[in-house]
Amino acid sequence: MLDHTPGPSPKGRGIIITVKKESTMDITLFNTLGRQKQVFTPITEGKVGLYTCGPTVYDYQHIGNFRTFMFEDLLKRVLLYNGYDVTHIMNITDVGHLVSDGDEGEDKMEKGSSRTGKTVWEIAEYYTGFFLDDAKALNILPPTKYTKATDYIQEQIDMVKCLDDKGYTYVTSDGVYFDTSKLKDYGKLANLDIEGLEEGSRIQFSTEKKK
Repeated sequence: MLDHTPGPSPKGRGIIITVKKESTMDITLFNTLGRQKQVFTPITEGKVGLYTCGPTVYDYQHIGNFRTFMFEDLLKRVLLYNGYDVTHIMNITDVGHLVSDGDEGEDKMEKGSSRTGKTVWEIAEYYTGFFLDDAKALNILPPTKYTKATDYIQEQIDMVKCLDDKGYTYVTSDGVYFDTSKLKDYGKLANLDIEGLEEGSRIQFSTEKKK
């Protein structure tokens, strides 16, 4: 049984979801790291922390975007059905998402601002509202809390500084990058053949970026 209670939302809209405890059954999930199915075991008994990707709110979300959100919703419903207390956080990307996978081009929010003549803040509020309405229409359960990227800029800066202090970054003319050569097992989650990757085959080659 779900109890939908409005939750505090100075940094985002959300609800608190509580579940009537029932006996749980084993949940088997595919472990990307081990490349096999295994029984799910939470870090804290009876509780699950779930972080999922949310929208970049520079435009309307299309059916491909909502395919991801519905998969996330399905996973959460399975956890709730099996009696877990789920704390679900979903991000709202309202800054810092470039139009190219190659970390180049203009920010998607600035592109939306240029297209509509609205400020970036107006764009974010407008399309966030449409996303929430569409998610409700699709019967997607809201997360415990929505978190906006612009509410955590300092935390992002602190994280980059931490990586820099540990020697895991390098600087180019357009930003600070994570130095993948410093992480011996980089790519293991995606099962990447690092030596076999061809630079420039997917994005434009940059002489400043390290291999």
